[in-house]
Amino acid sequence: MNDFERALRYLNDPLNWSRPNGIADLAVEHVTISAVAVLVAMVIALPIGTALGTARRGGGLVVALSNVSRAVPTLALLTLFAVSPIGFGNRATTIALTVFAVPPILTNAYVGFRGVDPELREAARGMGMSRAQVLGRVELPLALPLVTTGIRTAAVQVVATAGLAALVGGGGLGRLINLGFGQQDYGVMIAGAVLVAGLALLTETVLAVLSWAVVPGPHRLPFLQVRTPEEPGGVPEPTASGVPL
Repeated sequence: MNDFERALRYLNDPLNWSRPNGIADLAVEHVTISAVAVLVAMVIALPIGTALGTARRGGGLVVALSNVSRAVPTLALLTLFAVSPIGFGNRATTIALTVFAVPPILTNAYVGFRGVDPELREAARGMGMSRAQVLGRVELPLALPLVTTGIRTAAVQVVATAGLAALVGGGGLGRLINLGFGQQDYGVMIAGAVLVAGLALLTETVLAVLSWAVVPGPHRLPFLQVRTPEEPGGVPEPTASGVPL
């Protein structure tokens, strides 16, 4: 029996899924670590990217922050955290993954809002819209495709990297890879790698569908589309006399 067959047997054993600290528990922990890191990164990056993008300033700052964040390896951060008061465990991993997730979210938010045509902003203000209305009803829908792409990219990267938590005493599916490597059981190690890769692909698929559904445009889901009066089922426009056309 080769290592891939051992991995398949390991994954097909229900006990490995249902036991305490089994695959199911590790997967939930993996998703929790990743979700917290991405949400914190969104809270940090989206307001900064939105503010700089709408002001059409700070491009150099965004590039510098993104490059610095990308240049620092997550494993190096975990090593530094291990000898600092942050220490080991899931907290250190979450902080490191948050730093890792900020650049794509920040960059895409900045580029998305900066790319909105200034004439559209002026036209919206001319119609009497407040600054908040212009942001929510004009700029956000136009910037949303790039914003959601940045969030999706960050989420997939974080899910794929969260396995490093096992190296600093954290949880997640990386513990299977670490366990298999430590025991020279390459079947378990391959099973852990397959699970991490599968979870990353699932994350990409789910977020791609959500992005497709929420982004305005003709490609939205049928029940989210706004019908025009000419389309079947559309509401006819009234004339000046109140009689529909």
